[in-house]
Amino acid sequence: MEDISLHILDIAENALKAAATRIEIRIDEDLGQDLLKLQIIDNGRGMDEDMVKSVTDPFVTSRTERRIGLGLPLLAEAANMSGGNIRINSLPGTKTTIDVTFVHSNIDRKPLGDIGKTLIMLISGNPEIDFKYCHRINSNEYCLDTMALKEHLQEVPMNHPEVIKLIREDINQGLNELGVVFY
Repeated sequence: MEDISLHILDIAENALKAAATRIEIRIDEDLGQDLLKLQIIDNGRGMDEDMVKSVTDPFVTSRTERRIGLGLPLLAEAANMSGGNIRINSLPGTKTTIDVTFVHSNIDRKPLGDIGKTLIMLISGNPEIDFKYCHRINSNEYCLDTMALKEHLQEVPMNHPEVIKLIREDINQGLNELGVVFY
């Protein structure tokens, strides 16, 4: 995968397959500590202890259509290449939390990518799912929570073209104000 946003998309799609109804994506760029932290939390089916221990092995997967799962192993490799690491916490029937740390300035850290497009794809393709995205750079933060938007919009679907346009504009403005570097 070329960038971090594609890893986020892959993990979110896995959460959706695990029946998640809420997915939280948090990015924390702590420039003082030279860290980029990614956290993805879902309320899907979760994994047992054995699966959590082996989920970064590409030959361990819960999929039945193929015997190789590359998403988490590639994310773990990307973190390790940049001097970071990955931690996965999960229990069956509860939430799964994936914490990934990258050394921000490491030449081998993958670029963030177009997180705005990734979020739009997730939201428009899964209007019934609640997504929360927060991006912090040092002490400044931008957040988008579709649960709050749904309350405000009432009967208007999240994948209505005008709603998607407003969400896209909000994400772009919020990330631009933060100074997020996409590539």
